[in-house]
Amino acid sequence: MKLWGGRFTKEENQLVHNFNESLSFDRKFYRQDIEGSIAHVTMLAKQGIVSEEDRDAIISGLKGILEDVEKGTLEFSPEYEDIHSFVEANLIKRIGEAGKRLHTGRSRNDQVALDMKLYCRDEIREIDELLRGILKELLRIMEENLDTYMPGFTHLQKAQPITLAHHMGAYFEMFSRDRGRLEDIRERMNRCPLGAGALAGTTYPLDRDYSARLLGFAGPTLNSMDSVADRDYVIELLSALSIIAMHLSRFSEEIILWNSNEYRFVELDDAYSTGSSIMPQKKNPDIAELVRGKTGRIYGALIALLTTMKGLPLAYNKDMQEDKEMTFDAIDTVKGCLALFTGMIRTTSFRKDVMEASAKNGFTNATDAADYLVNHGVPFRDAHGIVGQLVLHCLEKGIGLEDLTLEEFCAVSPVFKEDIFEAISMKTCVERRMTLGAPGQEAMRKVIQVYKSRL
Repeated sequence: MKLWGGRFTKEENQLVHNFNESLSFDRKFYRQDIEGSIAHVTMLAKQGIVSEEDRDAIISGLKGILEDVEKGTLEFSPEYEDIHSFVEANLIKRIGEAGKRLHTGRSRNDQVALDMKLYCRDEIREIDELLRGILKELLRIMEENLDTYMPGFTHLQKAQPITLAHHMGAYFEMFSRDRGRLEDIRERMNRCPLGAGALAGTTYPLDRDYSARLLGFAGPTLNSMDSVADRDYVIELLSALSIIAMHLSRFSEEIILWNSNEYRFVELDDAYSTGSSIMPQKKNPDIAELVRGKTGRIYGALIALLTTMKGLPLAYNKDMQEDKEMTFDAIDTVKGCLALFTGMIRTTSFRKDVMEASAKNGFTNATDAADYLVNHGVPFRDAHGIVGQLVLHCLEKGIGLEDLTLEEFCAVSPVFKEDIFEAISMKTCVERRMTLGAPGQEAMRKVIQVYKSRL
């Protein structure tokens, strides 16, 4: 069935139909299409545009279609061009003449805009729940590892000692911002395009405020041309998904490094690892690698839609049909990545002894040794040079600062006393960092309470 055939005298070429159709992918929002149609016909009856009898028949027919699709007894036939024609044609088959009145005061342009908004809005809610799930796991790891010492890095070089709790807190911040972005997008997109028509509204006395309320929108859109031409909310969503993927990819990169023989910071659960077909000793972090790899796919969807939209005049253009497949794929990909990554970190074991040994072996306490001298009256620039000499000495001997004798410390500067060893211990180095946002336990406990309140 075509919704536009009256003015045509020839059948559509099959190749044209195949190229033009969207049912193969836009059937994904059959539920949203039916939800929008029920709201539309409810409003039409309220306004006296269709009878209450027709309204009831249409709503009953639509609910029957929804039930049959979800039971699998009504299949999506390739003869239909899109989800809108599929629903309408099946409605007319079921209830007859009344079904033909459903499309009164509506265009496929505002219909598809509505369906896409409803779909994106529903998916934002699901993605937010998945983000909440990963945040719960991060919070658990933080609470369990307030005293798990490890090296913090800059330039992928060991820099200063931190805790695993502090490290996980950085990702908690990232994924929290992701939730905030999704909330912003949902609020900005939450205006109903139904009633905008093809581009210029309609002569029927529609109550657009009522339709919007029925569908849970904050209100109707205020410009009918923009209503059908707007895909900003999809672009914003793809941008937010790209940032989520980027955060997952950064995290994955660290898991991959930490899983290597050179680091050995983590032990991945067998359920989230794979082996090699030729090397029996291998345990590969494939989930983390795939999450990292799929990030480019999500970026691609964002760039593709930006490119599609950049040259389109007002109002609706068929090019905009290209928004769906890439968006559906990006949403499904991010949801899959979040679910799998959450499962992976939930089952990951952190090797606390290896992490602490790595922090000790990388001169991560060098800044604290310099601070010790500063606290004993040595100018920081001089203290920096003194500790640099000590590091060189340690490198020559293949030891850490904490392995030096007091005599070796004093040979470089007589300011050092016995308490230097306490000052450069991992525990002291971390615990003295008490400013809000730092890795010290007291500071971390305050932050954890804030994080708990967010969840």
